[in-house]
Amino acid sequence: MRALVKSRPGPGLELTEVPEPEPGPHDVKIRVLRAGLCGTDLHLYEWDEWAAETVRTPLVVGHEFCGTVVAVGADVDHVEVGQLVSGEGHIVCGHCRNCRAGRRHLCINTVGIGVNRDGAFADHVVIPGSNVWVQPPDLDPELGALFDPFGNATHTALSFPIAGEDVVITGAGPIGVMATAITRHVGARFIVVTDVSDVRLDLARAAGADLAINTSQTSLREAMATLGMKEGFDIGLEMSGAPAAVSEMLATMNHGGRVAMLGLPHDDYVIDWGRVITHMLTIKGIYGREMFDTWYAMSSMLQTSAPMREALRSVITHRFPAERFEDAFATIRSGRCGKVILDWS
Repeated sequence: MRALVKSRPGPGLELTEVPEPEPGPHDVKIRVLRAGLCGTDLHLYEWDEWAAETVRTPLVVGHEFCGTVVAVGADVDHVEVGQLVSGEGHIVCGHCRNCRAGRRHLCINTVGIGVNRDGAFADHVVIPGSNVWVQPPDLDPELGALFDPFGNATHTALSFPIAGEDVVITGAGPIGVMATAITRHVGARFIVVTDVSDVRLDLARAAGADLAINTSQTSLREAMATLGMKEGFDIGLEMSGAPAAVSEMLATMNHGGRVAMLGLPHDDYVIDWGRVITHMLTIKGIYGREMFDTWYAMSSMLQTSAPMREALRSVITHRFPAERFEDAFATIRSGRCGKVILDWS
């Protein structure tokens, strides 16, 4: 079968033929239809320090996908051949303290699909049946391929009650834009999104932001004045990993404000802990998706809201056949895009 492979240490990927994987008794084999590129894939493509320390080659990369089930292991009883499915990209051990307590997203033995084992940038992928999420048969596979990043956005956005609250989202990448759509769906009062890319800010506006500001030109204080806000933001969703964005967010939070942080920084940076303490701010780190509460929330939002489905679809700005993967990665590196999808059909 075709697969995008990191065949050896160093930059780049290779589209090549590899043996087709076969499922074990607890596994499901999936014919991949669509797959999404994310920042992790770019790290692997460019072979940065993190990738070099984490990945063992050869490896089939990719972890955001949607496809149809073509084979089911003998011990899998909840998935059927022919079903449309997505996959949870974190495979957990099931026996550590967090797994046994129902906090599987915090498993200390997590194995990442497309990072620690062969992934989904291929004609077929095999994953444990416990990681399969069955989708409605009429769901667009492009939307199904977004469930991994959509889950990150949902986990972050729903970490605190947001109905009626004033929300600031720092970072208008695909996950930040998805979080904008979720925040609007749930019923926030004002939503302000910040970035330095006008292309991505346009996506945030389309997803429901009241204001989407380029912070190289407009400050959050100015945005607050435009909206008539006098007390600061109630909820902050940090998606950028940018120290300046975090600093400005914390400086404009209301007393008692709550911040969920998903964006990963490249380096350590200074936090105004005096403000965090005196304003009684709550800061919560976010990782992955809550398995599987987040998945139920995602499916419910899409099944009950046509505007939510269209907002999610609007995040996809580029589509490439698998053979044009180099163009797909070049598009991501440009930063002038939303979500980029590879067609494996």
